[in-house]
Amino acid sequence: MAKKDPLQPKRCAELLAALAAPERLNIVRLLSDGARSVTEIVAALAIKPLNVSHHLSVLKNAGLIKGEKKGRFVWYALCPGVLEDAVGAGVPREALNLGCCKLELPCHAS
Repeated sequence: MAKKDPLQPKRCAELLAALAAPERLNIVRLLSDGARSVTEIVAALAIKPLNVSHHLSVLKNAGLIKGEKKGRFVWYALCPGVLEDAVGAGVPREALNLGCCKLELPCHAS
């Protein structure tokens, strides 16, 4: 019986592909500070709403973010474990824990 590969190359490639666009990395970095609505993401990153929706869909399908409807708005946040597991292991808060690897995101300018 073959051993389970801890790297999980297929899953790792899917996650890295989901993060392969600069806009998606910026969205993840923004969400590392807390949940945001599409309106807030558009304003903070100066990306067209239609493009933001597409990027959010890619990140959500990859299991990196989740959306929760509150009233008229959907609030997007990083999924549990994406940051917390890395922080608990002593990795800086700016690191994404993808399971296969950890990706460090520089702090964004204020």
